[in-house]
Amino acid sequence: MEWTEPGVFEVAPGVYRIPLPLPNDGLHTVNVYAIDDGDGIVLIDSGWALDAGETALESALGSLGHGFEDVHRFLVTHVHRDHYTMAVALRRRFGTKVALGAGEQPSLAKIISRTRDGQVNDLTTWGAPHLAEKWRALMASVGESALRDYEEPDEWLDGTDVALEKRVLRVLPTPGHTRGHVVFIDADSSLLFAGDHVLPHITPSIGFEPARPALPLGDYLDSLRLVRDFPDLRLLPAHGPVTESSHARVDELLAHHEDRLAATLDAVQSGTGTAFETARKLGWTRRQRKFVELDVFNQVLATGETAAHLDVLVHRGLLTTAAADGVMQYAVVAAEGCQV
Repeated sequence: MEWTEPGVFEVAPGVYRIPLPLPNDGLHTVNVYAIDDGDGIVLIDSGWALDAGETALESALGSLGHGFEDVHRFLVTHVHRDHYTMAVALRRRFGTKVALGAGEQPSLAKIISRTRDGQVNDLTTWGAPHLAEKWRALMASVGESALRDYEEPDEWLDGTDVALEKRVLRVLPTPGHTRGHVVFIDADSSLLFAGDHVLPHITPSIGFEPARPALPLGDYLDSLRLVRDFPDLRLLPAHGPVTESSHARVDELLAHHEDRLAATLDAVQSGTGTAFETARKLGWTRRQRKFVELDVFNQVLATGETAAHLDVLVHRGLLTTAAADGVMQYAVVAAEGCQV
């Protein structure tokens, strides 16, 4: 059975995977995890605030003998709408408590205030002013109703353990996909609720968010190594099937990004200067699609991710930067000045 099939699937004693639909999204589905919590349920992530998702979640909880009123708490891995906004919508009706990683505060503040200048400015800096204008238009088309799906959580998670009725979850900050991403570790049951940090079939986007940190890919690689330092855990991802080894997938992701860094460096050595120009020379997705074949949204993500890789190469001493008219140019460091 495909992991996107609707239903309720027990993945460990008292832990259930609930796939919820996503609209117009290449991922199609997001996994929400329901944890038996005595007389109620705790949900890890919530899904997107859409009628279809709410109906599917209500049906799934019903099959477990519960309703929305029995959800004690939402523990959300990160602020993206397919993880966070259903929690906000249900809190308005049922008063359910919502918790989110403390590192998401800067980006969430910008979302709530309708501030989009950071991402537009980033795209301009990366040598893609035309994409900046398209992004501005795309965000304007989202509409006020969608933006109202966002509010502050009841609790900011900062790494303190969460004690449930039947288990303790360790909150582990894992910045990278977003600056405030967290994962939840149930050490006694050897479970990793990974959100978008470790995905079994794809790599999460890096480096494009309302409040972008200085070195998002560096943060992500550090976060992968942090998870790798824990015992091998059963991987419960937000997108994709449950798999048996967090270590195996983390190793693959680390290797992938080293390969990607090498390809990015090669692109600059061939004469590329800006993040946008570099992105156009790289292949995208597992099918190695050309940049021009991507839609606007994915061109924007690709440009941001390329900038994140370029910045790590600068941090490693393999590239240097210079700004010209507000646009960042990247160049290879001469061999004698190279620092690995």
